Amino acid sequence: MNAEFERLTLPIDGAFTISRGSKTEVETVVVRVSDEGGQTGVGAAAPDQHYGETADTVCAILPDLLDAVEAVDDPLALDEVERRLRTVVRDNPAARAAVSIAVHDLATRRLGVPLYRHFGLDPGRAPATSYTVAIDDPEAMGETAAAAVAEGYGILKVKLGTDRDRERMAAIRDAAPDATVRVDANEAWTPHEAVAKSEWLADLDVEFVEQPVPAENPAGLKRVHERSALPVAADESCVTLPDVPTVADRTDIVNLKLMKCGGLREAVRMVHTARAHGLEVMLGCMVESTASIAAACHLAPLVDYVDLDGALLLADDAYEGPTYEGGTLAFPGRPGTGVRPVADD
Repeated sequence: MNAEFERLTLPIDGAFTISRGSKTEVETVVVRVSDEGGQTGVGAAAPDQHYGETADTVCAILPDLLDAVEAVDDPLALDEVERRLRTVVRDNPAARAAVSIAVHDLATRRLGVPLYRHFGLDPGRAPATSYTVAIDDPEAMGETAAAAVAEGYGILKVKLGTDRDRERMAAIRDAAPDATVRVDANEAWTPHEAVAKSEWLADLDVEFVEQPVPAENPAGLKRVHERSALPVAADESCVTLPDVPTVADRTDIVNLKLMKCGGLREAVRMVHTARAHGLEVMLGCMVESTASIAAACHLAPLVDYVDLDGALLLADDAYEGPTYEGGTLAFPGRPGTGVRPVADD
């Protein structure tokens, strides 16, 4: 197999703001892996500095990761590929995920089947995705919520973690009274704040609250889980497979992301581990290109909740593939992940 990669900067439609910062663009690193027959698989990394990765670190480690892939004779030996990637580097999960996605895309293109068929999944069982409402002025957040609902998105994921959370949530509910609403604080609250806020969030018919306290405060997360008026989801507290049993007594839902766990097969293992511990599962993403989100779409039938709207938040994307039109998953009818450059006819 032969492999190459390129670095792209993708503009966000406006600004994307959460409790710990704001950005107007994201960097992605696209990986292409080809076989001798001319088939090419595409994947991408969406590194997040919060987890210790940047486009620079991805580009630095990818040559070694791709050398490991090129050493594998059988393009269908996907378990062997992911094992080799882990021997190269234990960290750098977004870089490993990009290669994992590309080789899975290549393998299923060779087989002539969509990626979900490789995992034996029924795409009709994929949950609808939420649409993220980033932190902004309350009026602007209400306008974003109303626009999303008008486009058919019945589930909203509202970013909070400010001193005006109640005002922002009131604007959301006024604009979208019938929408299913989930709240994500991105580690912004203390345990006491999280418990107190869960009371009035429950009165506003919020479904659950995600990562209310810092991941570095596991005791605080457990306290919130025990006292909250709402179910609790763990995102930053659940990064890799060993984290699943660790958080099982302090959360109701785990949010899995390919860019956190490092690959498709590892994500599937995390889903099954979560089920064994009685947890529900959300499949999430960063703000990222379809080149990476597409693979997660194919795993969506495995989970209870989906938050795969990252590409919808971009002003321009270099790739197209599976979409969540009005929240409902639609595949393009091509083998592999279904990804191709936007410029292609």
